[in-house]
Amino acid sequence: MVKYGLPSLIVVMGVLYIFVIPDEPQAVKLLFKLIPMWLIIAYGYLHMPSNRNRCHWMIGTGLFFCMLGDGLLGWFIIGLSAFLVGHLFYVAAFISRWRFSAIRFYMLIPILAYASFMSWHLLQALIQADNYVLAAAVLVYIIVISFMIWSAIMTGNKLAMAGSVLFAVSDSILAWDRFVSDVVFAGPLIMITYYTAQFLIASSLRTIAEEPRTAATHVGRV
Repeated sequence: MVKYGLPSLIVVMGVLYIFVIPDEPQAVKLLFKLIPMWLIIAYGYLHMPSNRNRCHWMIGTGLFFCMLGDGLLGWFIIGLSAFLVGHLFYVAAFISRWRFSAIRFYMLIPILAYASFMSWHLLQALIQADNYVLAAAVLVYIIVISFMIWSAIMTGNKLAMAGSVLFAVSDSILAWDRFVSDVVFAGPLIMITYYTAQFLIASSLRTIAEEPRTAATHVGRV
């Protein structure tokens, strides 16, 4: 059930929310938006190994705060704050599983380049709209999610790495569509990448807290 049934249910409920459930009434739409995240949190919990540790619970807490962000995004700053707290829990978990690799370390360069590109365009749009508070909040969020991506990459866990990158893709589409210019099929793209990102991060719970292998086995590996 956990291996195939729950992931299948997550896909079905995600498709229902994205493509089937109408925008009104809003309460029903919000309910169906949250159901996939509830299922992903359950999947993550059931996916944890029996010897759960601090890293597992920090990722689980991150999933929970991101779920809150989903529900509160109608109040954008509050929802953004909940997501930010979720990312901080992810960062704390990923840092605890740091496995040094020069290749992974220097991935910080393209991450910073992309963060700078997004910051420039988003801040320009928000400042021109005289929305300085939101501009500051968005800048802090970009810094935190960029560090979250890098910290996930530094774990060497492919599921966490892919999930963190997809999370940034989802947020980038949302922010660009909301503040800069319209993105074609923004709604489906945002939610498909978002649900996939969270599912991958939840799936990483089984392997991310494994003890590092010896340094020699990691030389030259991504």
